[in-house]
Amino acid sequence: MSTLSKAALFGAAALTLASCMAGPPPVADTIAPAEAPSAAAPSHDIAPPAQQASLAGHPGEAVYKTYCAACHDQPEATRSPAMSTLKQMSLQFINFSLTQGKMKAQGAMLSDEQRAQVVNFLIGAKPPSDSWTSAMMCDAARMPVDLSGAAAITNFGFDMHNTRSLTAEKAGLTKAQVAKLDLAWAVGIPDATGMRSQGAVVGKNLFVPVADAGAMYAFDISTTDKPCLQWVYNTPGGAPLRTSAAFGWVDGTPLLVFSGLDTMVHAVDARTGKAVWTKTVGTYSYSTATGTPSVLKDRIIVPVSQFEIVFGGSNDIICCTNHGYVVSLDPKTGDQQWRYDTMPEATRVRDRGDGKPLMGPSGAPIWNSPSIDEKRNLIYFATGESNSPPAHKNTNAVIAVDLLTGKEKWSFHATPNDIYNIGCDLKSKPELLNCTSTPETVYRDVDFGASTILGTHSDGKQLVYAGQKSGSVWAFEPETGKVVWRRALGTGGALGGVHWGIAYDKDTVFVPISTVGTPIAGEWDFDPNIKPGLYALDAKTGAIKWQYNPELPPGTPPPPPGTPAVFPVHPIAMSAAPAVIDGVVFAATLDGTLHALDSQTGALLWKQATAKEYDTVNGVPGKGGAIDAASIYAANGLLIANSGYGSFGQAPGNVILGFKPGE
Repeated sequence: MSTLSKAALFGAAALTLASCMAGPPPVADTIAPAEAPSAAAPSHDIAPPAQQASLAGHPGEAVYKTYCAACHDQPEATRSPAMSTLKQMSLQFINFSLTQGKMKAQGAMLSDEQRAQVVNFLIGAKPPSDSWTSAMMCDAARMPVDLSGAAAITNFGFDMHNTRSLTAEKAGLTKAQVAKLDLAWAVGIPDATGMRSQGAVVGKNLFVPVADAGAMYAFDISTTDKPCLQWVYNTPGGAPLRTSAAFGWVDGTPLLVFSGLDTMVHAVDARTGKAVWTKTVGTYSYSTATGTPSVLKDRIIVPVSQFEIVFGGSNDIICCTNHGYVVSLDPKTGDQQWRYDTMPEATRVRDRGDGKPLMGPSGAPIWNSPSIDEKRNLIYFATGESNSPPAHKNTNAVIAVDLLTGKEKWSFHATPNDIYNIGCDLKSKPELLNCTSTPETVYRDVDFGASTILGTHSDGKQLVYAGQKSGSVWAFEPETGKVVWRRALGTGGALGGVHWGIAYDKDTVFVPISTVGTPIAGEWDFDPNIKPGLYALDAKTGAIKWQYNPELPPGTPPPPPGTPAVFPVHPIAMSAAPAVIDGVVFAATLDGTLHALDSQTGALLWKQATAKEYDTVNGVPGKGGAIDAASIYAANGLLIANSGYGSFGQAPGNVILGFKPGE
């Protein structure tokens, strides 16, 4: 299937994250920015400090315009946070990004003075703020962490099979109560712009990692209208977190396990908030962690991703050498038990035209959280695209490996020849030497971003389900990887298709769709009845049982005739992972609206807009925004949702919301 290039999809102004801050060729061991892909991009010649100072009154504004504006002033085109979002971030988060995080190469181009100037321009003299935690601490009666209750949510998918489904007993909510849900409380996190992670739930305790804060918070929610704080775990050096929280008992120790943007895995005692151990698992220059770990009695399974795609189009780097992998760690010590690599190490493929090598294979980031099949001793996960030739069979693939040994059992290669780097395009650009062209690549960027599910049917049969950014949902035999069915819900796109997750309950797979399709040769190659929304698929056949397609909010202009909504700019797109609670499917649109639907019929039971300001129980100014990633779950009679997601041009926000049934 042909596809549209990233530049065409987002318009001629599309720039890469790697070109956000222009600069000279990098020194060894730094991440280099890509070449600017259009004449509109800023020059790589850097104005001297005196000239920069003349550009604006505040010296940091000159630095911003010279190094940052090309990307952050075009957030929808570049997937980067808007300048307005940057202004809401913490000093800690921005400093980490520029010194150790994804922007460390760009930050290395700045002097200490310039870095301080641009940070001051963006956020002022904003000190780290955690004073709210003292005021919200529990009293003596509620301070101890009580883990005697059942563990209702233990990983990204709520259970080891990743179903994202809770019974009324586990959630403390019934279908009959949903229509009466009202806001019980809001907690605001200072200087946060993206609320991407869900909490682990044990009894009346909620454990929530917050990426921007670099912290894990333990809340007592035994009183549904007044949560209180039991402890706070801060990451070493304030490194931002990335994943949701996993929970499990290991020889009598209750472990919370989560990973950071820096690939550090944190194993924390749930009773005290003290680290039992930490372990950095990243080995490549672009390694990161996105998928939530799984905690078993004798091992912790950790998926590892990589973001070389952001920089791979640049002539300034040798492309491409990173790939995804999974590690099994000893839960007592963090020591590695085994490692499964999606492919062999990259080697020289050919001269790229200037005497430097093009390296490969590469790619296969693992963005999602594995599902665990202890009956068959298998884990299932899925991967992303290639970044350089040859396109390895384990890219855009669903894979099963042995739980005890890490040996590959089977792999299914869903979209071959998908070699993709931001800044390249389908036909390639001769001046960008790392880019490939047709027929070597189809250039689609159709990862499996959503986590796999092991679904058990009412007759006891099991299938593995996976949702892809191509818009396709797949079902596989667990033992062999044989495809049982495939359902294409449009042609998808680079940011979904199926983006963050799917859910399973009672012989039904629930699938949110963000992007319906990519325009191909000026036409839309998909069923016009398929629109952004939520789809209920028969788990045995893939047939559509029902579909829910939200209406545009009043006053919102419709897309041009013949062109369906395209993520991320459209408010009715559904990207966040859904949750099923006692026969009700909870999903969210990117305008920050929660939708509760009858799981059998798709009938709307309840709807709640969250993108507004809140009086919070902890006194921090609160504001909702877009709902994305892993944001919807339930605990102790509360529906819990994050609101705020400042990436891809979406609305930032900083609140965790608790809804309880009204009278």
